[in-house]
Amino acid sequence: MADAIKVPTMAEYMAEGKNPEVLFWVGCAGSFDDRAKKITKAFVKLLHRSGVDFAVLGTEESCTGDPAKRAGNEFLFQMQAAINIEVLNGYGIKNIVTTCPHCFNTLKNEYPSLGGNYEVQHHTQFLKSLLEEGKLKVEGGKFKGKRITFHDPCYLGRANNEYEAPRDLLRKLEVELIEMRKCKRNAMCCGAGGAQMFKDSEEGKKEVNIERTEQAEAVNPDVIAAGCPFCNTMMTDGVKSKSKEDEIAVLDVAEMIAEAEDL
Repeated sequence: MADAIKVPTMAEYMAEGKNPEVLFWVGCAGSFDDRAKKITKAFVKLLHRSGVDFAVLGTEESCTGDPAKRAGNEFLFQMQAAINIEVLNGYGIKNIVTTCPHCFNTLKNEYPSLGGNYEVQHHTQFLKSLLEEGKLKVEGGKFKGKRITFHDPCYLGRANNEYEAPRDLLRKLEVELIEMRKCKRNAMCCGAGGAQMFKDSEEGKKEVNIERTEQAEAVNPDVIAAGCPFCNTMMTDGVKSKSKEDEIAVLDVAEMIAEAEDL
């Protein structure tokens, strides 16, 4: 798929004197993590299928600074943010979409005070808008009738009050959407937030991702749907710890839509 689909860069657009409809902010996970790359490819596939005019920064994209800020290094965060804002403003970027809630939250809520003002959407919000505009069709497919539970990413849900966009997309797949006991505003973190993804666990009786996986396991799902590459990793590790990887899949909403439409 990567060979068949062209992903243009902002530099290429600028050379042609054009501006894309939206900038796809790929993020560190979506660029470098092998599992998250599959989410990136699925989303790009949907963008092409919907006829969206988009571009990426490519090598000009750097980390938003979210991990540094959550770990307490405000100085490093502001350095990283300043570099990104200079690039974004230099290209005159107005609209950004990203598959990572951490990037989404940082670009949307923390860049404005540093001079970076953009309209930022999470990819489930953007896909929902494409659906409403008739540019994207989401119908049944291989997930029709499957039991699906959605794990709310902290930075999409509680931090930005978005709970329905991913669920609306999943319902279009004609799945049986079942909620965990702790969901939406009361949802539990996967264990990767606050830069915990990049450090060893602290002493305790149980890993956070194991506890969250058990909450998902309790509703007997065929798929744990996610909307964040970090959540995807943590829930996947949790499922593997239970030796349930052959019974429970962990998939991003974009992957599910792309896979369903492949049928």
